[in-house]
Amino acid sequence: MKKFLLLLLLCSSETVFSNDAKNEWHNTTISDETIEKIQAAKYEYKKCVDNEMQKSANQTEDARKATDAIMKQCESSLAKMREIYTDAKVPEVIADRHLKQMRMQTTREALQGMMFSQASRKAGN
Repeated sequence: MKKFLLLLLLCSSETVFSNDAKNEWHNTTISDETIEKIQAAKYEYKKCVDNEMQKSANQTEDARKATDAIMKQCESSLAKMREIYTDAKVPEVIADRHLKQMRMQTTREALQGMMFSQASRKAGN
């Protein structure tokens, strides 16, 4: 009886974990022009983060608070990139996943840079 219930649960779990068809990527292609726009928006986002990191107001704060403020200042650059994705008919789930990945990676890099500069300032004093 236990084997039958286990088999029944395994068979029914396949339908529970199946992907939603509207959120799947359906072998579409993104044009070279769209890729260039995405790369340009990514460059502008990283440039914004770098410029905000250089401001002296962010140098005196706690590294985590300063990084949070920097990320909030540059959020509009990511919104532009999201528009590019939606114009190219990329599914929202995929676009959001890429933007989240980029945001997290950039946040880690910025936090690491802020912590390094904070540590070097303390060591110099």
